[in-house]
Amino acid sequence: MQFNKSLLSEFLHEAENTRKLLQAVPMHQADWKPHEKSMSIGELAIHIADLPSWLLITLDKEELDFAKEAPAQKNARNTEELLAIHDAAIEQAKISLTAAEDNQRFMETWTMRNGEQIFMTIRKIGAIRGWVFNHVYHHRGQLTVYLRLLNIPVPGMYGPTADERSM
Repeated sequence: MQFNKSLLSEFLHEAENTRKLLQAVPMHQADWKPHEKSMSIGELAIHIADLPSWLLITLDKEELDFAKEAPAQKNARNTEELLAIHDAAIEQAKISLTAAEDNQRFMETWTMRNGEQIFMTIRKIGAIRGWVFNHVYHHRGQLTVYLRLLNIPVPGMYGPTADERSM
């Protein structure tokens, strides 16, 4: 099996789950945060919405050097803008992943660094799974806690949540 087809299947399935979660974010409370050290709910939601675009950084480049460039910060003032960030990131990543038909491309190494400081050098497939996919899942978990603390119903992603069962 081609790696891109396997990754694309998971990617698109999880993109639908992520979109459901992002639709629940109260962007009128974008500055709310559960702790002074936490990201605000708006920052977290924008980060989650944009993370799929990082697939291009890992698949289409040999490295990311924060000393030279960093993923651009996005802004969203409302749910429509938040979903537009997510939808654009998904579409870009989908195009890049679909075009990567050669499994060898996923075996190439990719490095994340800040100048001389190297954070990781791993195969691109590992970067995509860990730095992109799992990164999204990690932050989605955080976002569900934020929603719960704000008493906003948490949408089901792998079946109904307690909120959906009690409706």
